Amino acid sequence: MRELGPEIVIATRNAGKVKEFEPLFHSRGIALKSLRDYAELPEIVEDGETFAANALIKARTIARHLGVPVLADDSGLCVDELDGEPGVYSARYAGEHATDEANNKKLLESLREKGKGSSLGSADPEAVAGLSPARFVAALCLVDAAGEPIAEVEGVCRGYIIGEGRGANGFGYDPLFYVPVLGKTMAELTLEEKNGVSHRGQALMALWEALK
Repeated sequence: MRELGPEIVIATRNAGKVKEFEPLFHSRGIALKSLRDYAELPEIVEDGETFAANALIKARTIARHLGVPVLADDSGLCVDELDGEPGVYSARYAGEHATDEANNKKLLESLREKGKGSSLGSADPEAVAGLSPARFVAALCLVDAAGEPIAEVEGVCRGYIIGEGRGANGFGYDPLFYVPVLGKTMAELTLEEKNGVSHRGQALMALWEALK
């Protein structure tokens, strides 16, 4: 496997993402730094049309500024009934600097405009199967200190959207995303369970394979 070194910078300020990544890297003896560890950084303009494009933009911008290898993640939720929305706009679905609560509220409002009612919150797996299919997607891009790509991979987790939040773990759309294989929402999973099935966990496993 290509040597990553004892430490790597991940291009995010999202504490939830860092929390999920930390045990996966620590198990391989790699310490993580995030953008929270640096005082002055250039603005990252995420204007790509795909998760992969945005991941490359973030990784390249930070690597060229710091002069170190950087790993960037760009991820989001794609809902079939909404023609793939919110997609690359997942973090700002309800507007710039939107809270998780605001984004989740807008997601349910958008589904109800499509004729999906409040009954979608049923915990019955048979009822859940009638909701809009959805998928979490995570694109990872690892670049060298010059900003040139070393590896670009993607992970996907498929499930359904339910009509009311369940669970207190995770972040983002996790309370509304039902994982059929486990019979729980993402927000009801332990961190270990989530890393075993999540889009981010799948993408990181693909990254290890790409580096071999």
